Amino acid sequence: MNIQHNIKHNIQLKPYNSLRTQALAKLFCEPQSIDELSEIIKKYPDEKKLVLGGGFNLFFTKDFDGLIVHQNMKGINIWYEDANFIEIEVNAAESWDDFVEFCVANNYAGIENLSLIPSTVGAAPIQNIGAYGTEVKDVITLVRTVDIRTGESKDFTNEMCDFGYRDSIFKRTGNYVITSVVFRLKKHFTYKEKYVDLTNELKKNKYPTMREVREAIVRIRTRKLPDYHTLPNAGSFFKNPYLTYEQKENLIQLLPNATIHNINENCFKTSSAFLIDKAGYKNKRSGMVGTYEHHSLIIINYGTEKGKDIVNFMKQIQHNVHSQFNIWLEPEVRMY
Repeated sequence: MNIQHNIKHNIQLKPYNSLRTQALAKLFCEPQSIDELSEIIKKYPDEKKLVLGGGFNLFFTKDFDGLIVHQNMKGINIWYEDANFIEIEVNAAESWDDFVEFCVANNYAGIENLSLIPSTVGAAPIQNIGAYGTEVKDVITLVRTVDIRTGESKDFTNEMCDFGYRDSIFKRTGNYVITSVVFRLKKHFTYKEKYVDLTNELKKNKYPTMREVREAIVRIRTRKLPDYHTLPNAGSFFKNPYLTYEQKENLIQLLPNATIHNINENCFKTSSAFLIDKAGYKNKRSGMVGTYEHHSLIIINYGTEKGKDIVNFMKQIQHNVHSQFNIWLEPEVRMY
């Protein structure tokens, strides 16, 4: 194999991030097999490396002086199946929502609440994607990777992934290229009310099918969220913050109608979108960057190619929320 033919130089990364910021990658590759990926990593041991999936949860503020690995491995294989469960290995470059549709069409239950999340399968465990009362960690049994430092293969059990809220060992270290994910799904679907928006959407349907749940979530997300093709964005920009008891009490004093979720007796969670609205950033623009008119948790790029413009707007929001409510919003989106 002549690896040199698979390496491109000075590639524009604007098409590879959904916020459409400009940056050049010194080196760029699209490996189609584990062997090819491993060989490329070993060929460039000293280059800084970054893995790109669909580019829906990151953007660039400057040129990338290193090797971009843009995953291109596809395929779906059934590992194991019995009367109640099925285990499916899905390669990392598969579209997440296409995989959800595949599961719904075959009556494999467990990820229907994660419909219409723009992602690749390989990106799903990195972010531990979640929506409507479901997190992807609940159905993952194995994540197969290649170590980006050595080119060696390594498998991670669910426990080894160290999943957290929109977090994992893969996100924290950046040391692994995910090549495939194994999911354990149920072959029988039972609807459970978990999330008020979904309950309201399905209020006329007490016993919805999995297909009806997926279609309801697609409708909700389509109403709430902008199409990144026409309004470049990276989805939810901030995590919903966890609060101490003192922060929770202070917030209730300032905003009596704040939504508070009890995690435990000393830990609480509230809505970033609500805080952003109350801080004065509902449908707010600064130059070519602003919050989405229908959902303040989403930052829209209205025409800038500079990632630093988005960072500056993010910092405005963070400082205003902090100064008013003593709560610091952590970005969910990664910046390079």
